[in-house]
Amino acid sequence: MTSSSTNKLSLWSLTALVVGSMIGAGIFSLPATFGRATGGFGAIIAWCIAGGGMLMLAFVFQTLAQRKPDLDSGVFIYAKEGFGDYLGFASALGFWAGTCIGNVSYFVLIKSTLGAFFPLFGDGNTIPAVLVASVILWAFHILVLRGVKSAATINTIATIAKILPIILFVIVLIFAFKGDVFALNFWGSPQSPDLVNSGDLSLLNDYGLVGHAAMATVPTVEPESLFSQVRSTMLVTVFVFLGIEGASVYSRYAKERKHVGIATVMGFIGVLCLLVLITMLSYGVMLRPDLAALRQPSMAGVLEAIVGRWGAIFISVGLIVSVLGAYLSWSLLAAEVLFSAAKSKSMPKVFGTENSNAVPSSAVWLTNITIQVFLILTLFSQYAFQLALELTSSLTLIPYLLVGAYGLKLAWIGETYEKDKTDLKKDLIIALIATFYSLLMLYAGGMKYLLLSAIIYGPGTLLYITAKREQQAKVFTPAEMGLFIIVMVAAVVAIYSIATGVITI
Repeated sequence: MTSSSTNKLSLWSLTALVVGSMIGAGIFSLPATFGRATGGFGAIIAWCIAGGGMLMLAFVFQTLAQRKPDLDSGVFIYAKEGFGDYLGFASALGFWAGTCIGNVSYFVLIKSTLGAFFPLFGDGNTIPAVLVASVILWAFHILVLRGVKSAATINTIATIAKILPIILFVIVLIFAFKGDVFALNFWGSPQSPDLVNSGDLSLLNDYGLVGHAAMATVPTVEPESLFSQVRSTMLVTVFVFLGIEGASVYSRYAKERKHVGIATVMGFIGVLCLLVLITMLSYGVMLRPDLAALRQPSMAGVLEAIVGRWGAIFISVGLIVSVLGAYLSWSLLAAEVLFSAAKSKSMPKVFGTENSNAVPSSAVWLTNITIQVFLILTLFSQYAFQLALELTSSLTLIPYLLVGAYGLKLAWIGETYEKDKTDLKKDLIIALIATFYSLLMLYAGGMKYLLLSAIIYGPGTLLYITAKREQQAKVFTPAEMGLFIIVMVAAVVAIYSIATGVITI
């Protein structure tokens, strides 16, 4: 497989793919989500854990891009190279399925945001809402089929456009920041003991908080331990970090191989800075009960509290641009992984076909047809989207875990370090932390979502079996057969648990 020189992506385009993939809907929900979970101190700990763990994973992607330059589409191919055909297939399937489900949630957020201004769209599950979403879906479909380069160029423009309102939000909050308000929120207390005990509300008056939840009727919330507060934020950080693999997936289009690792780390650090600033500055302009009570996108509510109604409108427009840009990035990533898996003979060969623009057209068609089906299902299910968000996280964490584990394996056995062992110990520690972090996030998500993921991994294995039969090759090794049986048992347990009400969705 060759890539046209006109389709090659620069360092900045690759970095934009990372940033565009990571900055989607989650960043706009941070003030309320963190406000409900913890205070300033817990947020600092959460971002240190999440930022540190994901930075280690970014370093693993960077190391693998340098040490295994022959391996493209990193998320999937690293699992295949390190742990065999079936786990490679599972990584590709999990990433692709999680992306499809996540893209549906993007459309829902767009429609529900518009619903606040145009009742026709309701909560995003009305017939007009689905029709508009479908038009957007197939418009992007046509765009992607015209060529990866043109789509990536538009993604770069969209990335810049959606960062601007976020930067403005940060600047406004810097000037509006109040140290005393931040101090009241710092330890995660739902209210200020000093204010409640003394009945002195002058501080709230000074900061224009009269009429908010922090007045005389301050809501009381049962105190949680710091550990519980931090744990409550872990799933949030998983969602906002999804997309870190953007440059690695598109490594075959990089002008220079070294740009893949550089773009991954640069994009991650830039997005992490924005995430931390949005979270921490919000604690300095509104008390925690007010933050927790905001409707999503909560960034809009925070800015509205400072500058008025236009702030909410401005952020809402930014959110729509952001989500559309993120949708384009994730559509590209999903089709590319499906295409690469087919070229590596882990998926049926039909998904390895390209059109005249060198776009994996069959993979793009399957991806968008799947998304369209889920969009139609939104008309009949009110709770499918919360499940979609959580399933997206669980499905994507498994490929992340396999990437970290492959980096750990290379360093452990010394492969690619035969001539120069200078970085061996450093890379071993980094990969170990990345692997442990991925396991920790899967644990934080809970067994429920691992079981639900098995419903996709188990029956989805039919694609793998089809690919092996096309090659007239042995389907499973003994170890892979054992793993497949475990996955199918988990899928049956999950279906039974749903049917009996043990698991609610």
